[in-house]
Amino acid sequence: MSWEQKIDINNISTVICGSHVFLGVGAIEKIDFIAEQLKVRGVDSVIAMTGKGAYAKTGAWDYVTKALDKHGIRYTLYNKVQPNPETQQVDEAVKIAKDAGAKAVIAIGGGSPIDAGKSAAILLEYPDKTCRELYEMKFSAEKAVPLIAINLTHGTGSEANRFAVVTIPEKEYKPAIAYDCIYPLYSIDDPALMTGLPADQTRYVSIDAVNHVVEAATTVLNNPFAITLGKEVMRLVAKYLPAALKDPEDLAARYFLTYAAMIAGTSFDNGLLHFTHALEHPLSGIKPELTHGLGLAILLPAVIKEVYLYPASGVILADLLSDVVPGLTGDAGEADKAAQGMREWLKSVGVTEMLGDVGFTKADVPRLVQLAFETPGLQGLLGCAPVASGKEAVERIYTDSF
Repeated sequence: MSWEQKIDINNISTVICGSHVFLGVGAIEKIDFIAEQLKVRGVDSVIAMTGKGAYAKTGAWDYVTKALDKHGIRYTLYNKVQPNPETQQVDEAVKIAKDAGAKAVIAIGGGSPIDAGKSAAILLEYPDKTCRELYEMKFSAEKAVPLIAINLTHGTGSEANRFAVVTIPEKEYKPAIAYDCIYPLYSIDDPALMTGLPADQTRYVSIDAVNHVVEAATTVLNNPFAITLGKEVMRLVAKYLPAALKDPEDLAARYFLTYAAMIAGTSFDNGLLHFTHALEHPLSGIKPELTHGLGLAILLPAVIKEVYLYPASGVILADLLSDVVPGLTGDAGEADKAAQGMREWLKSVGVTEMLGDVGFTKADVPRLVQLAFETPGLQGLLGCAPVASGKEAVERIYTDSF
């Protein structure tokens, strides 16, 4: 049986491709065109949001400032966005942006700066609101100032979708939002800016893309577009992640990993997510130092093994995973084989950690389960799982990840 037979043809899908992305070696040079377009829109001041150093080390900042200067656009730099960004950082950046009269946001970096930039773009249109109110879903965002995303990693897909994640640290919440108004107006995916990614970050961001498609292909909202993109993502990551780990400056490997991450972002923009992301957010909500992609990698085999998930979606998963776990047929009895195969593939690309290795104990499981159901937005993800996603299933996945 092929996965086509698992598609409900009576389910009316919305196929979404929301951003204009420039992809390719040298794409950073498109920032000149982008600056020109911003000026046409009346933008004469922007805030650039980024992390501590990559924006400069990659050379991206030189291109940005040159283009903005050329087109007479003033700019203010906020370079304090941390991995797993927090609400107070966004609020701080928004205040600086307001004081500078910023009319657009340029986000430079991986998913964290882009997500923080998306949040700031909304809040600049809602000056009486805070980032915490945004992520506690106290209001619905219908507008945002123009956002430009210059992507420096190949993983999150945030440059091509309408999602953003910011942590509320005092509650250990790591909610996700999704609004059409935060599709980037333009994005740049230039693999030449990514050759300096360390080996661990190369692994983790690529595994983020893998999780995006494993989930998007198996939600109750899946569609052929999400699944087809997912199949290609798995093929590309299986082929090019080892090459990028072997030679970080392999531009072809970086290009195809960047492309894979971009279409993975589009895949979950269409199919949404479920268990792995809903359960990882509590992990890095409690431990912000935990890299998102590593948390996902730890959980993924247990999610695949989940007693209900593989029987419900085995035909899709067997096809999707064929480049990393060959020989699957989709039979319900293969859940353990599929999970173990994924674990072995993760080990082959250098990821061996389990939950205990990153500082959690089984005594943390009740709190993690609580956060999975209490954090704003995560119940919506759990509700997209194709099987029962109650507390028993969530607890089982966490426990099986030790």
